[in-house]
Amino acid sequence: MLQQLLSVTELAGSRRDIGLAHGRAHARLIQRSIEVYDRLFHDFVGIGWARARVEAGRFGKMIERDFPEILEEMDAIAEGAGVEPLDILTLNCRSEISLTRASDGCSAFALTRANTQWLAQNWDWRTDQLHNVVVLRIAGEGRAPLITIGESGMVAKIGLNAHGVGVCLNAIRSRTCGEGLPIHVALRKILESPDIQSAVAVATRDRVCSPAHFLIAAAQAGDQADQAVGLEVHPGEPGRLEAEEGVVTHTNHLYAQAVTCQVEDFPRPDSRPRLARLDQLLRSRLPTEAPVDEAALFEILSDHDGEPLSICRHFNPAQPPEERMETLFGVVMNLTERRLTLRHGKPCETEEALVVTLA
Repeated sequence: MLQQLLSVTELAGSRRDIGLAHGRAHARLIQRSIEVYDRLFHDFVGIGWARARVEAGRFGKMIERDFPEILEEMDAIAEGAGVEPLDILTLNCRSEISLTRASDGCSAFALTRANTQWLAQNWDWRTDQLHNVVVLRIAGEGRAPLITIGESGMVAKIGLNAHGVGVCLNAIRSRTCGEGLPIHVALRKILESPDIQSAVAVATRDRVCSPAHFLIAAAQAGDQADQAVGLEVHPGEPGRLEAEEGVVTHTNHLYAQAVTCQVEDFPRPDSRPRLARLDQLLRSRLPTEAPVDEAALFEILSDHDGEPLSICRHFNPAQPPEERMETLFGVVMNLTERRLTLRHGKPCETEEALVVTLA
C-alpha cells in the first residue's frame, strides 16, 4: 500500500512545552493509538484498556527513579491530547504489557563503510497502527536536538541526535519483566545521550525492565572511530554484540550467550532466517570497499527472500488475523551526516522518502 509522505512535527522548549505541542498536534492519532492498543492487549494478553492502565501504573516509580523529568513531558502530552496521564503512560509501556505473548518482526543493522556510520531497520507491526506513525524533531532546553520515528503519544522509538548517536529497536518475546526503565522511555534517554558511552549506560546502569535489542551507534568524534554495538537488554546486565567487519545485525531472538543463559525468549520461526539473510546480503552486496548510499540500504530492507516472512513483510493470510505483522516503515540513518531517511509503508513499494537532517 503506497503512503503519502509524513510531515515532521517540530517540538521545542521545556519538557512541558514539548509534551503539550505533541499532544495537541497529534490528539486524534493518540486517541486512535489507544483504540489500537485496546484491541491489541485484548488479542495478545486477554485484557482491556482499563486493566492495561493498572499494569502500566507499576512502572511509574521506576521512571521516577531513573528518568523523572520525562514524566512531566508525558503528563503534558496527555493534557494536550485531552486524555489522562495514565493513558500516555500505558502507551509508553505497551511493550511491557503486550510483548509477553507477541513481538513485532523488525530487522535491523549497523554498517560502517567509507568513514560513514549507518543504522537501518524495518519496523514490522500490526497494520492498524500504520497511520499512527509520527516523526518528531525535538529541541529541548539544554539538550541536543533529536529526531525520532515512533507511534503517536510515545516519547521515542527509533532515531538519532545531533551528537551523531542513533538507536534501532528489535522486540523480543519473553515473559521476563523486572526493575528498570520501560523500553520506549529508555530509548528516549538514549536519544538524549551526548555519546555512545552515555547511551550504553542507560542499559548497563539504569537497566531496562523487559527484554529487547537496542542497536546503538555513534559517528566518530575527534580522534574516536565510528562505533556500533548491539545490546540485548533485560533487567540484568545486557549482552553485547560487537561489530564484525563494521557490521552488527539483529532480528527478534536473543543470541548473546551472556543473556541466553539467563532469559528465555520465544521467537517466531522467521527470526533466525531473516538474520541469516541480513548477514548474507550485507556481506555479499556491500563488502568493505563497496560504495554505500540510502538506495543501496533500502534495497536490503526491501528483500523478499523467504516471503511472506521476509525482511520486507507483506500481508500473510496464513497467519491468525491478530498476529499478521507487516512492514510499516523502513528507515536509514546516516549518523555521520546526521540524516534520517524514511519510507512510510513497505520500502519496496516506493522510492519517495521523507528526509530529515540535523546538520
